[in-house]
Amino acid sequence: MLSSPSRRLALLSGASLVLLTGCGSSSDSGSGGSASAGPAAASKVAVVASTNVYGDIVKQIGAGRVDVTSIISDPDQDPHSYEANTQNQLALSKAKVVVENGGGYDDFVDRMLESGNNTSADVINAVKVSGKTAPKGGELNEHVWYDFPTVGKIADRIAAALAKADPADAAAFHKNAAAFRTKLQPLEAKEAQIKKDHGGEAVAITEPVPLYMIDASGLVNKTPPAFSEAIEEGDDVSPRILQQTLALFSGKQVKALVYNEQTSGPQTEKSEQAAKAAGIPVVPVTETLPQGKDYLGWMTANVDALASALAQ
Repeated sequence: MLSSPSRRLALLSGASLVLLTGCGSSSDSGSGGSASAGPAAASKVAVVASTNVYGDIVKQIGAGRVDVTSIISDPDQDPHSYEANTQNQLALSKAKVVVENGGGYDDFVDRMLESGNNTSADVINAVKVSGKTAPKGGELNEHVWYDFPTVGKIADRIAAALAKADPADAAAFHKNAAAFRTKLQPLEAKEAQIKKDHGGEAVAITEPVPLYMIDASGLVNKTPPAFSEAIEEGDDVSPRILQQTLALFSGKQVKALVYNEQTSGPQTEKSEQAAKAAGIPVVPVTETLPQGKDYLGWMTANVDALASALAQ
């Protein structure tokens, strides 16, 4: 969602307050604490993550040895607008490790790094770690945190970065990353079970956010590309494309609608209403961690909700 360069306005200079158009919410340290100075924080590896999704993964691998600032963290705020502030810039200036999504999703991180003085931070780009590229004639789906094999690779890369920053605790970081990867296996098994039970069945989406999960589950996305692309770019959907999309529900051509709750609007709401009117289950998803959830619990709930919807 937030992948279009045209939707980002970078006016960042030094540590001044700016408006950046991209996926984001206000800076938040609740997913791991801020990069504040002090006796306790000084002994920990300072990490900045572009979203609390990556911030949570860092916390699980770093345990009590990291001090994490997650810039995007509010699931209730429209992630299409983000205001960077001096606190974000300060955190990035002190970071030993930075985890960004890449793929055009969170370019504001690179812009802030370029405008600051921190040239030594180990920057982890999740899309680059994934090795994923745009299909021929298509666009890259940058929402790689919905792809569990990729998340396993990111965990290993985070462990390596933390080990470099804190060699004394290297063994613990690598052990925690291995444990985290093991906990991803049940999620992949759940997707495999959905594929066994419902492979080939059709679903609809509002945006490409959950497509890696949908593909791994053997499901077919029937949404007109022009619909999901327009929603992702923040553009209006043409009446013809909107009607084609709504017909998926009125004609009961799909088994479920996977709906991004964080960027709803009149056209996506019409899709949700049409699905409910036709008795088609709606599976809500988000881009950032809901309050009180960690990554594994969040994704478990997402996959279980998809399975339950298809079983109806």
